[in-house]
Amino acid sequence: MILDTSQAVVTRHPLAIGHAVGAMTALALVLAATSSAYGYHRDELYFRMLPPAWGYTDQPPLTPLLAKAAVALFGDSVVGLRILALVCAAASVLILTLVTREVGGTRVAQALTAWGMAGASLTLLFGHVLLTASLDLVVWPAALLFTIRAVLRADGRWWLAAGAVIGASTFNKLLGVILMIGIAVGLAVCGPRRWFLSGWLWGGVGLAGLLAVPNVIYQAAHGWPQFAMGAALAQNNADEVRILVGPMLILLVGPVLAVFWIAGLVGLFRRPQWHPLRFLAVTFAVVVLFVFIAGTQFYYTAGVLAVLTAMGSVLVARWARTRRRRTVVAILLGVNAVSCAIASLPVLPVQVFGGTGLAAINSAAADQVGWERYAEQVTDAAASVRADAIITSNYGEAGALDRFGVGLPPVVSGHNALGDLGPPAADAQTVLLVGWQGRGMQRWFEECALVATLENGVGVDNEEQGAPVMVCTGPLEPWDELWERFRHLD
Repeated sequence: MILDTSQAVVTRHPLAIGHAVGAMTALALVLAATSSAYGYHRDELYFRMLPPAWGYTDQPPLTPLLAKAAVALFGDSVVGLRILALVCAAASVLILTLVTREVGGTRVAQALTAWGMAGASLTLLFGHVLLTASLDLVVWPAALLFTIRAVLRADGRWWLAAGAVIGASTFNKLLGVILMIGIAVGLAVCGPRRWFLSGWLWGGVGLAGLLAVPNVIYQAAHGWPQFAMGAALAQNNADEVRILVGPMLILLVGPVLAVFWIAGLVGLFRRPQWHPLRFLAVTFAVVVLFVFIAGTQFYYTAGVLAVLTAMGSVLVARWARTRRRRTVVAILLGVNAVSCAIASLPVLPVQVFGGTGLAAINSAAADQVGWERYAEQVTDAAASVRADAIITSNYGEAGALDRFGVGLPPVVSGHNALGDLGPPAADAQTVLLVGWQGRGMQRWFEECALVATLENGVGVDNEEQGAPVMVCTGPLEPWDELWERFRHLD
């Protein structure tokens, strides 16, 4: 029995280790089976080509560094690159099961969390592709688990663990600051406010700040590029994100598990044992409000959403006391997992996928299609015009040429961190412009002509499908000046 900070008692039941391991194993098998179905995601192609650095214009250094390590350890393949994402997804299932146990969940409740979250869209999607969000699958639930332990066990040492996780996470994203703000606002509004008098809490904050110092120094030394990147994301994504942030609170876990997190949110106010945790409702609101106002990425809510879902399993398990109800819940979770898999994973043959219209929903899968074929088309075009350099519109195109291109001239791009690597050679006179950016750059050359159109051959409507490949000669400005026109954040 554990005494919380408002006379409530929470019972910690034995860990349902069999269900946790079973769900983790099933998830790992599904992710492994689909890991090579289509191909690299554009972000993976980008990460594997970035040179090691202390930081980049668009992100901290950790995920590109891990991508390099994966290539070195497991070989330069899409399967090897994704092993880390698979491990993060499986680990997140265990962490969320521990969250359910921590807030009083029985073995049945823990089983619901383990099997339910193993089939959630966010787990499948971020476990399938190596993205910065793949590490978030572990970071946010772990930080919140330690926070919950600090409050429910009245043991301030867990604040140090939470601070260490958040601080270390700044090497992947600076978004952990929003989580810290959300927790602080939640404690101020709902309590337990006595924690603000605790040296343990401030020790956790200090530890997070100390671990974040290298990334803060990088940002300060480079003119705070993260703010520019955030502004660029908002400019490009804000309208869509503000429309989707509500529906995505359902789609990120699936409609069945959406009932779980709503139950968890309500339970924070109706379940006496959880009253010390009411600050989590405010934390959730702060994160959702941040996403809505900033208009950056709708999936930034995923970590808190997963924890609320894990808490909701406690209440769903209480409702499912009879065999019949448990059967109904199990069937619904199975249906939820299948629907999430179709929406998140490349489970359909790529030729079928192109004709279903799912590319508009599952853009992550669409962004895995066609890269090798696109690289072949650009390679042929470059050879036919004897280009001095190739300039791609985005990092996916540059990454594809880096991975699949053969005998190419130097490939450069003005997109995000690649722009920092510089323009073509000063004497480059004939360049191949790949992608949609080329349409707007024609006026900066004496002559441009269309030489190819990118075609993936399977009818998948992704960003590169139908994009032009143009040959341009005679730049009208020196490359060090013209390069600023090519540089862009997105």
